[in-house]
Amino acid sequence: MIIVNYKTYPEGLSRNAAELSRIAEHVHEETGVSIGVCPQYVDLRETAKAVKIPVLSQHVDCYEAGAHTGSVNVEAVKDAGAIGSLLNHSEKRIRLSDIGKTVDGLKKTGLISVVCADTAAVSAAAAALNPDMVAIEPPELIGSGIAVSKAKPDVLTDTIALINKVNPSVTILCGAGITKGEDVSSAMRLGIKGILVASGIVKAKDRRTALMDLAEAARKAT
Repeated sequence: MIIVNYKTYPEGLSRNAAELSRIAEHVHEETGVSIGVCPQYVDLRETAKAVKIPVLSQHVDCYEAGAHTGSVNVEAVKDAGAIGSLLNHSEKRIRLSDIGKTVDGLKKTGLISVVCADTAAVSAAAAALNPDMVAIEPPELIGSGIAVSKAKPDVLTDTIALINKVNPSVTILCGAGITKGEDVSSAMRLGIKGILVASGIVKAKDRRTALMDLAEAARKAT
């Protein structure tokens, strides 16, 4: 699968979010590859209405409903139409204990969790909390255009080995620097099951062509 994180790029905001999400839906329909999108909070509801592909939140807090100004809880993103959320992205780190609480909250609400991690050891610790997916992303490669599958393949193989010891039911994704289909192919040959991507798609000059390149590579690798 491919998850596209819109971050706070203007190319993924408001009408741009809807346009990119429809592109992702068309690529899914043409290739059969599962594609999820992560718009900003303000665009969650409209994006979920506009497309049938999975829409995820970029983050969610572990708090229940109540006096938590500035926080966004699980019930809020579910009501907006999200089917799950990223957690612990390198740009939105949270404590391990809060990851566990939030994963549990997502499960109880019927939503999926995608926990990001920066090292193999952190990935294994996250997997022990029983999320649906763990995405390994060395932060120094995020947005670099240098794919983790090529620059640090040992990080991927180490992550896969550790997670399989701790919790083999977790689906393992990878991100950081992925821009081309060959980056996807390299990762999947190592045993990765999906891709987390952001600027390589959101800021691409031709977003449909860029996403189709990744999806075709994923389709051929499965």
